[in-house]
Amino acid sequence: MRRAGYQLINVRRMYEFDGLHTVHNARFREDPRFQAAYQRALQASHGVDPHTEWRVHIGLWAASRASSIPGDFIECGVNAGFLSSAILTYLDWTGLGKKFYLVDTFEGPVLKQFAEEEIAGGRLAAIEQALSTGAYVTDIERIRENYAEWPRIEIVKGSVPEVLPAVDAQRVAFLHLDMNCAYPETAALRHFWRRISTGGIVLFDDYAYFGYNEQAKAIDEVLLSLGAEILILPTGQGLIVK
Repeated sequence: MRRAGYQLINVRRMYEFDGLHTVHNARFREDPRFQAAYQRALQASHGVDPHTEWRVHIGLWAASRASSIPGDFIECGVNAGFLSSAILTYLDWTGLGKKFYLVDTFEGPVLKQFAEEEIAGGRLAAIEQALSTGAYVTDIERIRENYAEWPRIEIVKGSVPEVLPAVDAQRVAFLHLDMNCAYPETAALRHFWRRISTGGIVLFDDYAYFGYNEQAKAIDEVLLSLGAEILILPTGQGLIVK
């Protein structure tokens, strides 16, 4: 069928996961290097598959670009280590000479950090339900074991922003923010912004995700003050190249 200059074909091969519905070619899923990285992510999650292949694809691209930029890698909001494990597998991490700081409470999000607007929008209730069903990894030994195969991994346990001074990276090439709450994400962005190298990447996991409007508004206010511009992605992520 042709309509407005486009032709819709082979709709049976559409990608329909994680809130993203498209008939466009997701050929990265057939790449052996991507598959190895995604399988390692599944190992980190003990086989729990969130079906976030396109989200991970973007994370791997961003990390690959950042691998040639001066500075270390930081992830705030690690949980089981799904994306960071995929990144470490995808890159030649041993040869990069960078550190990867993994920052998390490893007890789930800090409930008192949610703003009234987020609570009214149902974000706190969703987090409480996720905590009650065991969606957040609280076994720190499991986390340490997951990352034991890679060098220069720094696991930083604590809540953001209080724990951020423990991250001694002087320059940052890649910052991934996935804390599901406006307050810690904006605090981390402000804290690290001056350290992010030119060409460095900030990736928000759920900037445009359904139900995260208040979080996005708070991030937008910070970006306006920093003079930065964000790319909104159909996966729900947000991407900044400094």
